[in-house]
Amino acid sequence: MSGRIQIYTGNGKGKTTSALGLIPGAVGKGKKIFFGQFLKSGKYSEMDSLRRFPDQVTVEYYGLGKFVKGCPSDEDKSAGRRGYEKIREILRQGIHDLVIMDEGNMAVKYGIISEQALLDLFSIKPEHVELVVTGRGATPAVMDRADRVLEMNAQKHYYQQGVKARVGIEK
Repeated sequence: MSGRIQIYTGNGKGKTTSALGLIPGAVGKGKKIFFGQFLKSGKYSEMDSLRRFPDQVTVEYYGLGKFVKGCPSDEDKSAGRRGYEKIREILRQGIHDLVIMDEGNMAVKYGIISEQALLDLFSIKPEHVELVVTGRGATPAVMDRADRVLEMNAQKHYYQQGVKARVGIEK
């Protein structure tokens, strides 16, 4: 199987959830998955479900548990750079069939990793590996190099009516 590069971007909700939606099918076919989450800390119900597949799904967090707005701290940058190095090593090893960089586009937007560094990952990706990068603000160069780009745009969302994130649905 030939692996592709997918980008899930846009201002609407559902980028991470869409990436996570690839995992059950991959697990069902005996694939090995690496999920690296930047800028967040995994305190979401959907992340809890991944722990049910410890032999097939590896999850690591490269965030400090707070939402980054504006300038990331030195600690945010350090955590993100460690994550980038880990993803690069994972791709070099070629052991995983599906590699997800959750909020990878935001890591670029906030200068935690450079656009060129992300593009370099595309170049070293083994032929069989499916690489998915999520997050708002994917750059034109990143989208151009991808095989598939999905843009999430909310037409209507109950958040606009004051409904908070609900456990088991949005968090």
